[in-house]
Amino acid sequence: LQLAESGGGLVQPGGSLRLSCRDSGFGFDYYAVGWFRQAPGKEREGVSCISSSGDSTNYADSVKGRFTISRDNAKNTVYLQMNSLKPEDTAVYYCAADLSKCGDDWYYPESALDAWGQGTLVTVSS
Repeated sequence: LQLAESGGGLVQPGGSLRLSCRDSGFGFDYYAVGWFRQAPGKEREGVSCISSSGDSTNYADSVKGRFTISRDNAKNTVYLQMNSLKPEDTAVYYCAADLSKCGDDWYYPESALDAWGQGTLVTVSS
């Protein structure tokens, strides 16, 4: 897999952004894909993941009800729709992929995940 994120930028509090994670390799539809974020001075944390077929999703408590993960396997792309953004959502967002099942334990250890993107910066500020 070769993952690349896009869609980051500057947005005002309460606004929305949609991040994309596109794979330019092969076998994307076999992998669960997830999003992580790392805020300045903080450890990276798991945000959301989606199963290979898209029928199962998982969210961190901090984003439930505001973020929605989805995927289009025909386009080799996973999306993260982020609504009602808060300043504390400011971070570099990374996508990752792995063959393991998406769920609460999917995110860790991070070193075990098969592939990572380079990250995209989201800044929520007025």
